[in-house]
Amino acid sequence: MLAGALPLFRKEVLRFWKVSFQTVAAPVLTSLLYLLIFGHVLEDHVTVWGGVPYTSFLIPGLVMMTVLQNAVANSSSSLIQSKITGNLVFLLVTPLSHWAWFAAYVGAAVVRGLCVGLGVLLVTFWMAPLPLVQPLWVLVFALLGAATLGGLGVVAGLWAEKFDQLAAFQNFVIMPMTFLSGVFYSVHSLPPFWQGLSHFNPIFYLIDGFRHGFFGVSDVSPWLSLSVVGTAFVAVSSLTLVLLARGYKIRG
Repeated sequence: MLAGALPLFRKEVLRFWKVSFQTVAAPVLTSLLYLLIFGHVLEDHVTVWGGVPYTSFLIPGLVMMTVLQNAVANSSSSLIQSKITGNLVFLLVTPLSHWAWFAAYVGAAVVRGLCVGLGVLLVTFWMAPLPLVQPLWVLVFALLGAATLGGLGVVAGLWAEKFDQLAAFQNFVIMPMTFLSGVFYSVHSLPPFWQGLSHFNPIFYLIDGFRHGFFGVSDVSPWLSLSVVGTAFVAVSSLTLVLLARGYKIRG
């Protein structure tokens, strides 16, 4: 069922790694600038959890944000580029199953997301104390987040017919959901209406659960976050597999 997935996975990993200065180094630099600006300006003005400095609080949020944004960008950009250039036909004539497509594209998205996230962590850990209280939670949420957004990127890549549509999806769906998920603040600091609205954003649970792994505290229970994130992963994966099995917008 997954025969042929490994060569396609390698191709997808090499595709982004050959331009790693753009696909890995650039997002790391962007996150570092976010940390320098927000951490410097707001360190003494924003109160989060008791005893947790704002800069320390900010680092896990930035790490997860870059993981998610790069995971969705990898799978979506690969598919739309192949569709526009006509290279996708070479995959369509192979006996690859939809499971193989899913494993290769989502797997490569996870690799890119984790590479960028690790890069952000390495260049920022010296800027503020960052404990690692429960590393298993960190790993679980990082993997689930990258896989979920990688699958969503496949859906976006199948749906989009030109780069403008893909850019609209990233700018009007992914970007607002990540920026309004508690990356730069604790949702408990929001007014009741906006605090309640944040709980309908699945990316909030990814950020909060990931941050819990570092500090051992969070805005909601990590088990609630895990259940929401797990449900989102199953839903997105199921949709992705159905669209791939039907050849949505890639087969005549």
